[in-house]
Amino acid sequence: MQHTRLAEWDCSIARALDVVGEWWTLLILRDALRGTTRFDDFHESLGMARSVLTARLKRLTDAGVLDKFQYREHPPRHEYQLTEKGKALFPVVAALQRWGDEWAAGSAGPPSLLVHEPCGHAIQPQLRCPACGADVTLASTHTEPGPGAHATGVS
Repeated sequence: MQHTRLAEWDCSIARALDVVGEWWTLLILRDALRGTTRFDDFHESLGMARSVLTARLKRLTDAGVLDKFQYREHPPRHEYQLTEKGKALFPVVAALQRWGDEWAAGSAGPPSLLVHEPCGHAIQPQLRCPACGADVTLASTHTEPGPGAHATGVS
């Protein structure tokens, strides 16, 4: 299947999806954010075809989301570590987890909890306005053209 490229779209969401929009990629990021670094550990956790995992890790490495390091020469073995760009995806993955917990969890509840280490409490990530501290919701926001918008408007 031909992959549609979104990198040239005049939309930050489309450009982000060009890097992380495939579902295996988001699951690799989930595992990386939880501390997984080695190919075999990703493979064991996800159960995906090795060729698919290799392709997704290469894409994330090429995009600067992961760095690849060889930790053994014979046979060659690599680990993948999140870059700052990769770590910046934490709020995205946490928001997907929150949505899944609310709208897609089984009858027993969420399969995992996000725990704030300093206090030990399970949390639900929230968007807050950095200026006034209020919750940010769909009803309290709108979109305007930004400095990078083309003359045709915001996509």
